[in-house]
Amino acid sequence: MATASNIVTPLNDVTAFLGTEHGLFIDGSWREARSSDRIDVYNPATGERIASVVNANAQDVDDAVRSAHAAFESGAWSALAPAERERLLLKFADLVEQNAEALAQLETLNQGKSINISRYVDIGGAPSYMRYIAGLATKVTGETFDVSIGAIPGGRYNASTRREPIGVVGAIIPWNFPMMIGLWKIMPALAAGCTVVLKPSELTPLTSIRLVELGREAGLPDGVLNLVTGDGRAGKALVDHPLVSKISFTGSTATGKAIARSAAERMLRTSLELGGKNPAIFLADAPIEKAVQGAILGGFFNNGQVCAASSRLYVARDIYEPFVKALATAVDGMAIGPGLDPAAQINPVVSAGHRQKILDHVSKAREDGARIVAGGDRPDLPGYYVRPTIVVDAGADLAISRQEVFGPLVTVTPFDSEDEAIRLANDSDMGLAASLWTNDLKKTMELTSRIKAGTVWVNCHNLIDPNMPFGGFKESGIGRDFGVRSLDPYTEVKSVCIAY
Repeated sequence: MATASNIVTPLNDVTAFLGTEHGLFIDGSWREARSSDRIDVYNPATGERIASVVNANAQDVDDAVRSAHAAFESGAWSALAPAERERLLLKFADLVEQNAEALAQLETLNQGKSINISRYVDIGGAPSYMRYIAGLATKVTGETFDVSIGAIPGGRYNASTRREPIGVVGAIIPWNFPMMIGLWKIMPALAAGCTVVLKPSELTPLTSIRLVELGREAGLPDGVLNLVTGDGRAGKALVDHPLVSKISFTGSTATGKAIARSAAERMLRTSLELGGKNPAIFLADAPIEKAVQGAILGGFFNNGQVCAASSRLYVARDIYEPFVKALATAVDGMAIGPGLDPAAQINPVVSAGHRQKILDHVSKAREDGARIVAGGDRPDLPGYYVRPTIVVDAGADLAISRQEVFGPLVTVTPFDSEDEAIRLANDSDMGLAASLWTNDLKKTMELTSRIKAGTVWVNCHNLIDPNMPFGGFKESGIGRDFGVRSLDPYTEVKSVCIAY
């Protein structure tokens, strides 16, 4: 095991923020919660408490939703000229960019991830995404069309559609990319003219707190962007609230199914980006060095705590043995350390509880007859670390091959034909993402169409772009983020027919 030691010193602004006790952000200001319960927030690199937040109850959620509903009904945001919404959202993006380093440090301290990821992906990529979505505020359009069947012979009609904001959006975000995924939900909702109640994970609420402050500083009207912190009970209260018109959720498939069941009772609109058990297929012509680099990027980025992580590696028999050997060597050499150390390649996972879940997966894999060829345990360090782990000889029916581990763990399985590789890759209840590694253009064109996943990368993994729709097949969710139609899920289509 390699270790790293070049720690970034938190900015004074970050230290001051951590020393401030926050309530709930409702109707444009911080207010004391009705709930007296609070939740401690920890630094995964040390296991030390660094803050606490309100554990909101149903009354707190009701206050936030009613504020958002009143703001929507008033037209202070929904009726604002699209160009003005765009202007304010662009200012919001500017403020995120201006506060990038403090936000990145806060994200790393709270979530545990590498400061490099926070700087260049979570926060670094945020302004570009925000500006892309802000620009769509002025691009919401309807259609005009001719009427074929008139109620009155000889009648003349003008028929058209318009898109109108759906109302109050409950945005529930996970703990792995809280800042980034929070913006994925906030921005299209606001650009469409909706109002928002944001509910972050109780594990990683800190950048969400700062985010709503920056939104207020940008000039968002009172009640347009609200924040409630708390555990799953607050999330359930948000889903069940009668004044919420849409839930946008990113998280586990199990929780997504529970939301869908609840939403069905009142036909609540939902967007659900759920779990993944994503395959990566390495054909025989894939260069070993590049293949190993791709496996590490796909499987261990953010310590494998990525819904699109390539946790199932399928490798052509011809290169299987050298691939496994090279991957194990590379993984064993990865530097382990806190996220604030830029040299650390493996950082802590988000919590002690999550670390135990990962280690339980490893123990179960061993019991089921799989072999651990790298990692499989925790290093002797403070905080919530798991060594990067490689599992082989794991049959397709084993839990380790079918369940989302959401940690620094991959399984590696050989295949003898491309048909077998596709069969193995598609043998999952999930279908979020996949990657194919080959230099053969013909095989690329043939095989990408056969992989059942919402995104298929070729010779890369985990690349996302505001212009590229992202979402899953099967139990990996409903709907898509990104792309020129990003605002559509936050609108309703109204048909208008005028006789003249």
